[in-house]
Parts: sequence; C-alpha cells; structure tokens
Amino acid sequence: MKELLPSIQAWLREDKPFALARVIATWGSSPRPVGSSMIVSDKMEMAGSVSGGCVEGAVIKAAQHFISEGGGEKLSYGVSDEDAWTVGLSCGGKIMVFVEKFMACTGHPEQLEVWDQLEKNLDSNTSCLLVTKLATGENLNTLVSTDKSFTGAHLPEALIDQAIEIFNQRKNGVVEFEDDQYFVHVFPRRNQLLIIGAAHITADLVQLAKLFDFEVIVIDPRGAFAQKTAFRVAPDRIIEKYPSEVLQEFTLDAYTYAAVLSHDPKIDDNALEILLPANLTYIGALGSRKTHAKRIERLKQLGFSEALIAERIDAPIGMDIKAKTPREIALSVIGAIVKAKNAFY
Repeated sequence: MKELLPSIQAWLREDKPFALARVIATWGSSPRPVGSSMIVSDKMEMAGSVSGGCVEGAVIKAAQHFISEGGGEKLSYGVSDEDAWTVGLSCGGKIMVFVEKFMACTGHPEQLEVWDQLEKNLDSNTSCLLVTKLATGENLNTLVSTDKSFTGAHLPEALIDQAIEIFNQRKNGVVEFEDDQYFVHVFPRRNQLLIIGAAHITADLVQLAKLFDFEVIVIDPRGAFAQKTAFRVAPDRIIEKYPSEVLQEFTLDAYTYAAVLSHDPKIDDNALEILLPANLTYIGALGSRKTHAKRIERLKQLGFSEALIAERIDAPIGMDIKAKTPREIALSVIGAIVKAKNAFY
C-alpha cells in the first residue's frame, strides 16, 4: 500500500470516496503476494493491483457496495490457468481479498486518526503495523507501533503480541484471536545495512545495497580508511567511531543487516559483541575459515556459545559463487543478504 500513498493523498484532497482492497491470503500460483493493494473510487477508477489483471474487474464491482454502504468483506477468487498465463504464471491459484471502505472515508474519527498516523509513519520512514478485523460490515482498523502502543480500535495485548511476531517475521498475514480473524499488514522502515569497516569490498557493497534500496551506514574508527575509500555511490552515513560507541543508536531489529568487514579483530569483535544478542536478520563476517575459527574462540571468551555463533554469523561471508575480485565478493554478500531478507516469503 505504500506505493499507493500519492494516489490516496490525491483522492482524499479531492473528497473522492473510495474503497481499499488487499490480498490477505493466497493458494497456488498467486499473481500478487499477500499485502498487495488496490484502491477503487465510486467512479470505478483504480490504482494498484491485487492480481495483475485477473480479478480486478470483479473487485472493482464489489467495491462499489462498500463505498456507498461502508464496512468490508472477505472475497475469494480463483485464478484460472488461462488467466494465469496472461500474467506470466504456469498455472492458476486462489486469492482472498478483503475489500473495505477506506478508513479515512468512513466518517469515523477513530478511523481517520488511524489513517493520519499511518500517513505520518509512511512519510517519516517509521515502522508500524495495520491490524484489520476481518468482519463483514465493519471498518475496524488499528495502527500498532513496534513499542506496542496503538491508535484506533482497541486490541488486547495478546493480539498485539501476535501482530508483533508477524512484524518480526517480515511478512503480512492473517492471525486468529478469540474466534475472530485479523489481517496484519506490515509497514517496515527501509531495510538497513550496517557495514563495519571501510574494507576493499565496501565501496562495491554500498553500490549494490543502494541498488536494492537499503539504507547503508559505514562504521569505521580508522579515519584513513573511512575518508579515503572511493565510493562510486555514497553511503547514507559514514561514522568514524568504534561500533560500540554508535551501534546502540540504531534499531537492531529484523529489518537490520550487518556485514562485518574490517578484518581487524579490535573492530570486528567490538561490533559482534553488540550485534550477536540483537534481533538482526543477517550478520556476516569477512575472513577465511581459519580466521573465523580464531574469531569463534575470542567470542567464546566473551561469553557467547559456539551454537549461537554458528547460528548467527555467516562466515566466511556471502554466498559461495567462487568470488575472486572485491566486486564479486560484494555480489556474494548482497546475494546472501537478499536471500535472508526474503526467507519468509
């Protein structure tokens, strides 16, 4: 839904009533993933997509009822093999779409407040979750922050905990609570890559990470390395401090990834001591197997178990593509990071 923000804002400025349709579940070769969104106006205008063209016509027609009457409903559609071929799939599947009058168009102050806060979060790159009760005839949306505070319809703490777990798994999905179903739509901040060390592959890794829309921060206390690395594409920030001095400033959660590259134990271990206990999705460390074996012993002396080290650190860093050059090593690293990022999809 984030990509629909300009259209949503324009339609609201024009006082144009509209409905929101979102894919909440899929079976088989779905044309669009869970969370895909479309808005539909009372003039049958549309923006976005829920199926790449297979069922949009039916959704547009169904949306007219909710635009005029309010509320929402779960609608199931089958995608035939013939229709699937037209959108590049080898076979069909099924999708479930929840269609509701858009929250800011309902006239309910509570639901307008939910949209106002969601809009602010999207504009400011602030993580949040939109939790929607999947009940026929109702518009019940709640915006939940990662600190578990919320705006909108009241949610029990146990349900909020379930929603936060969906957030940590980096996916959208339906949860059940006390015989009701809720759709948890995750709106994370940009993925963040922390690169420890302005090493020989850092410039190439920064360029690749920016290509995949990561926010990239390079941390290296060695001023000569940080200042003299020739970046073809500049990182978002370069910090000339030891990792332990700055890592606590960052949100170390499931949308954070780290590449430890300095090849200097004083710097690498300084970072890993903070990164290992955190909830990062990926931590990779540069070095040969021999180098990593020494690293393991040092980390064990700091109190980390060998099992935790093996589970959390990808070392030698990156996918095995027989990389030889710095650019190829950087490619192997971004490949491993993207693989980890997409693990739940």
